[in-house]
Amino acid sequence: MFKEFKEFISKGNVIDLAVGVIIGGAFGKIVTSLVDDMIMPIIGIILGKINFTGLKLVITPAQGNKPEVAVLYGNFIQNTVNFLIMAFVIFLMVKFINKLRKSDKEAEEAVKEEVPTKEEALLAEIRDILKTK
Repeated sequence: MFKEFKEFISKGNVIDLAVGVIIGGAFGKIVTSLVDDMIMPIIGIILGKINFTGLKLVITPAQGNKPEVAVLYGNFIQNTVNFLIMAFVIFLMVKFINKLRKSDKEAEEAVKEEVPTKEEALLAEIRDILKTK
């Protein structure tokens, strides 16, 4: 059982997944900071200095020991905007990476096309000999 577990852990897919989760978590913090600290204040100013997290619909106000009962729709708006911005940033990142991969593949294909294989060189030589006859 230990041997099987060791094989499972040492497979590339598991390690790649772990690295992806760790980097994703760190990247999530960067994007969260971007949204919370840079983008949302600008949106708040544009919309009249509204702080979305403070928006709420009070159902029952606080009375004595009873806490306020409210629908915090501002938090929902904030989290929705955060998600949309994060999804857009990830989309741009994936698009950029795909573009890099595509240009790498095109460069590899161009190199492959330029260097003929041994068979191609032999066939070209045979073709040239037949043309001269």
